[in-house]
Amino acid sequence: MSQSAFFTEALVPDHDRSSFTCGVEPLDRYLQQQVTQDMRRRVAKCFVLTEQATGIVAGYYTLSGTSVFLADLPQAFAKRLPRYPSVPAALLGRLAIATAYRGRHLGAALLADAAERASRADLAVFAIVTDPKDDQARRFYMKHGFVEFTSVQPRLFVPIDSILQFFEARSRG
Repeated sequence: MSQSAFFTEALVPDHDRSSFTCGVEPLDRYLQQQVTQDMRRRVAKCFVLTEQATGIVAGYYTLSGTSVFLADLPQAFAKRLPRYPSVPAALLGRLAIATAYRGRHLGAALLADAAERASRADLAVFAIVTDPKDDQARRFYMKHGFVEFTSVQPRLFVPIDSILQFFEARSRG
């Protein structure tokens, strides 16, 4: 992906969402019809990946706050955290790439952007959490360092530090 060909920014009314299609009807409908309500209610923030030359929305993701029960984390992670009942996390609620833009590693670019935004947040965030919609999404997230909770399925998580290191290593190699 050429860094100059695409840019990621917060969704604004000027973005044309009407023709976005990723092949998953609930994800298409969410961006076209529901996301502005969630943003107005402050339950999610939406970020769009826009093609610089055309202004076309090539993909999007949403972030919101959540928490993770310490008891649901694998022991290897839980033992390094304070003994609070839960720790703060960012919920990656949706991530979609338009079908016309598949195969360009744009999903990974959006995931890296989400990790960077969550790490810069003014609130503490231990991990990014997601609920993959299907096996393909699950494989995508696990390929990028996400791991399973001990008891909450199909939910996955990745510590912020781990995913930032993952993308930093990929950019060097």
